[in-house]
Amino acid sequence: MKFSVVIPAHNEAKFLPGCLEAIKKAKSLHGTVAEIIVVLNRCTDQTEQIAIAHGATIVQEDRKNIATIRNAGARHASGDVLVTVDSDSLVSENLFSEIQLALEPGTYVGGGVRVLPERFSLGISMTWLILRVLLFITGLAGGVYWCRLEDFWAVGGFNESLPFGEDLDFAKRLRAHGRKNRRRFTTLRNAHIVTSCRKFDKFGDWCFFRLALLHGREVRQGLQGKSTAFQNRFFYDFNSTKAKDIAGAEKGTEI
Repeated sequence: MKFSVVIPAHNEAKFLPGCLEAIKKAKSLHGTVAEIIVVLNRCTDQTEQIAIAHGATIVQEDRKNIATIRNAGARHASGDVLVTVDSDSLVSENLFSEIQLALEPGTYVGGGVRVLPERFSLGISMTWLILRVLLFITGLAGGVYWCRLEDFWAVGGFNESLPFGEDLDFAKRLRAHGRKNRRRFTTLRNAHIVTSCRKFDKFGDWCFFRLALLHGREVRQGLQGKSTAFQNRFFYDFNSTKAKDIAGAEKGTEI
């Protein structure tokens, strides 16, 4: 079983080395055959050089749409199984072996993994608790998405019409696809990622609560395609170093 790991990267020189090293360690410990595909998105730092030094395949996609960026990487995948992971996350050493154990019997169509923050505070803990409850209620998962490449394209990949929230949308469609032949969507309980808390570091440990209470209208406008202020500031220009990129993100009200 060959894996293709797709990593979107916009100015990720700080976090990408750790992400790549964790993937390479997981590969070597279990003798996994896996290619790493880094999708460069408007990078102005050393992200490309770091990816090349780690032997990754490089793909360029400059549009401000995370679904488009992920799909661009998937189009270059040659493996049997597609895995998507963010560049500020560290995969557990058993990730590939756990995915293989889940997929080989044909019981599962795909899924996600447990997500652990790199640090805890009251605000972060409350946010994580609410997210875990919501994922439990909906039966969805997050963090890392994994499935056979043929199933990824059978559901059309990530929905490029969505400015954000493309991950849960993909999970819902993959789950529905699996139900057609009685394959389940699942969260791997024995595998996990440790993800950075950089958004909390920048916007505050209670930022998601303030977002829900004070900026719900801005989020709705983003989902409706009426404004790009929220997604620019919180996602697509989060690591921008160019003044023109930052200026576009600052048009909206700060969190």
